Amino acid sequence: MKPLRLAVLASGGGSNFQSIIDAVEGGELDSTIECLISNKEDAYALERARKHKIKDIYIAAKDPKDSRSYDERLLSTLEEVDPDLIVLAGYLKIISAEMIDRYPGQIINIHPSLLPKYGGKGCYGIHVHKAVLEAGDKVSGATVHYVDKGIDTGEIILQKSVEVLETDTAKTLQERVLKEVEHKIYVEAIKKIANT
Repeated sequence: MKPLRLAVLASGGGSNFQSIIDAVEGGELDSTIECLISNKEDAYALERARKHKIKDIYIAAKDPKDSRSYDERLLSTLEEVDPDLIVLAGYLKIISAEMIDRYPGQIINIHPSLLPKYGGKGCYGIHVHKAVLEAGDKVSGATVHYVDKGIDTGEIILQKSVEVLETDTAKTLQERVLKEVEHKIYVEAIKKIANT
């Protein structure tokens, strides 16, 4: 079986992207990372790509009101790369319906909760962990899922939980979910897809 060709999209630091790089370089993941695409010029994920000699692409959102031109440029870039799988790693933009139609079952995302809990519009980053603590949940975690036309509603690929500690703040919970769960299950999910 040939290695999966990955295109990774990220808007921030890219620590999940780094875990995928490490798994590829360490031989744990039989995949190639064809590019890292970001919508933020100062995203540290771009720097991570450069350090590992991965093609880094910044696509500017020229006019915040004109998402259509951005989506067209993103789609055009992806068509040039021709990935088997598009991996969203902290990519803070909604994926267009056109892109989902073009890549059905080929786009995955990681979300810092046990979906369907704490998903949907406005539920991202630290907001998710605040909601978990406010609800008094004893368990949280992360979910890798396929991207569909809803927000965080696609078919679940993998989930893993962590205990919520009484001493947790939104920040400490966020860090633990990221380091203990997200970095591991994203690689596991890609492996699972590669083997199906």
